Amino acid sequence: MAANPYAKYQSNSVTTATPAELTMMLYNGSLKFMKQAKVAMGEKNIEERNRLIGRAQAIVHELMVKLDMNVEVSKNLMQLYDYTNRKLIDANIKNDHSALEEAETMMTELRDTWKEAMQLNRQKQFAQGGQA
Repeated sequence: MAANPYAKYQSNSVTTATPAELTMMLYNGSLKFMKQAKVAMGEKNIEERNRLIGRAQAIVHELMVKLDMNVEVSKNLMQLYDYTNRKLIDANIKNDHSALEEAETMMTELRDTWKEAMQLNRQKQFAQGGQA
């Protein structure tokens, strides 16, 4: 049986990604699971909502453990990740759509800021390289 080309592409994407790109993948993955959890919540599918929110929480935890707490910005990020995680817990335990929305908004803002930082870093590297 032939290997799934999409699965192979995904695997290659992860194994060849930079740490910054991996972080972006984590942000996008958490947002994907949150969006799917909102659908499950709307369908009153408790098991699926729980599974998807759990996946989003696992990603938030991964982002938390990867922080270098010797860097000041990491302390601020830890607080934002902790807040997002608490909102996910509230969403799951209380079936609270607004808590899930709040977690999604926070993660979207973090992802967008990360994306902007990546773009600025690329521009800086390009300028320092003197490439035309």
